[in-house]
Amino acid sequence: MAAESSEGEEETKLSGGNQLLIVDDDLTEMGKKAAWSVSSCKPGNGVSSLRDDNLETYWQSDGGQPHLVNIQSQKKVRLQLIVLYVDFKLDESYTPSKVSIRAGDGFHNLKEIKTVELVKPTGWVYLSLSGVDPRDTFVNTFMLQIAVLSNHLNGRDTHVRQIKVYGPRPNPIPHQPFQFTSREFITYSSIR
Repeated sequence: MAAESSEGEEETKLSGGNQLLIVDDDLTEMGKKAAWSVSSCKPGNGVSSLRDDNLETYWQSDGGQPHLVNIQSQKKVRLQLIVLYVDFKLDESYTPSKVSIRAGDGFHNLKEIKTVELVKPTGWVYLSLSGVDPRDTFVNTFMLQIAVLSNHLNGRDTHVRQIKVYGPRPNPIPHQPFQFTSREFITYSSIR
């Protein structure tokens, strides 16, 4: 169920979560090409725990809310989907309950594009960056910020076990509607 908020960004309530990470073939993981930082962390539970593909490790914040994860790229990138792994059964009051997604050119001009309320999530939670308009299928940005605004049971610090960021898979040939995969196909891809 989605409801429109007064500032124009989309607010959504999500419950549950998927135990398996399932992503469309036309999306590629963009987080490998970005610089990641967090607002705070406990020793041994930093950014590397968010990106190690291990569901047993987690980023744990240390300090007041909001808790921030910053994802910065050198070039403008198209982002379409954020996937978080959170586990209410293991983390209880450390589990995020309200998350804000912000995008912009840098820290100085971040704009909130979506607010999501998580209801006791366990597993992979999918946060689409698509807008209400069907033409808005992705966000074109230098920086993405994930802000944990509140936790379940009024918890102070937060645990996030994994974050994946996906964008559309680039077409190997610019201005070509089809994706050719071999040199032979590419050779015969244009008509004279």
